[in-house]
Amino acid sequence: MGFHCPEDAKAGKQKVITAQTLFRAARRPIVTLTLIAVNLAVFALGYVVEGGKSQLQADGGLIGYFPAAGGAIGVDAGETYRIVTSGFLHASLIHVGFNMYLLYLLGQQLEPALGRTRFAVTYFFSLLCGSLAVLLLEPTTLTVGASGAVFGLMGALAVLHHSQGVRLFDTGLGGLILINLLFTFAIPGISVGGHIGGLIGGALAGWLLIELPSRSRALPSFIPTAAVVALGVAVVGASIWAASQWMDPVFS
Repeated sequence: MGFHCPEDAKAGKQKVITAQTLFRAARRPIVTLTLIAVNLAVFALGYVVEGGKSQLQADGGLIGYFPAAGGAIGVDAGETYRIVTSGFLHASLIHVGFNMYLLYLLGQQLEPALGRTRFAVTYFFSLLCGSLAVLLLEPTTLTVGASGAVFGLMGALAVLHHSQGVRLFDTGLGGLILINLLFTFAIPGISVGGHIGGLIGGALAGWLLIELPSRSRALPSFIPTAAVVALGVAVVGASIWAASQWMDPVFS
């Protein structure tokens, strides 16, 4: 997949980033590499802590409410941290490996274009939106994985392509999104809410961070980022409310 560099586009000489130049970014994607390292470290930790990774998933995975023998667990039981920690837990080596591969692939393109702060904001906002959708659709199912955040990066990158006048299916991104959506709905056990929520969240963050500034030149540069952060806080509040509806999910 490729995209036109904004500076070259303005100068009238559009430079296309292709697979050959994908891994030779001028700026190292520090946030992307850090997120990958954290996810891999948490996955490895699951094999050395007491109880193994299954216990780690039970302690940090996303669930609205579950009446356990030793006391209820879940977001509605006061464990709001699950909204975030679930995005750093994975069910298997294939699960974490595939997510980290996509994170690296997408981060190599998106982080240099957005900058580190806005990229990190986009990632975590997508993660939060994925968690909200899970709690709206399947609040009593334990859910783990960075897929919501990764889907969000695909949504944000699609917005970036659009802003540069690049048609989605002229790159590999359109096919990548379609294939992943097909897997989402066709393979049992995959979180539909997490993937769709993350994709929508990432596209929204991309619009606020990329499209909005180009349409409102007089807008202070910090406003779009602050808006995404504020929406993220609202999403957390909505997630807590959605978890409280676990006996009668809003969408089921």
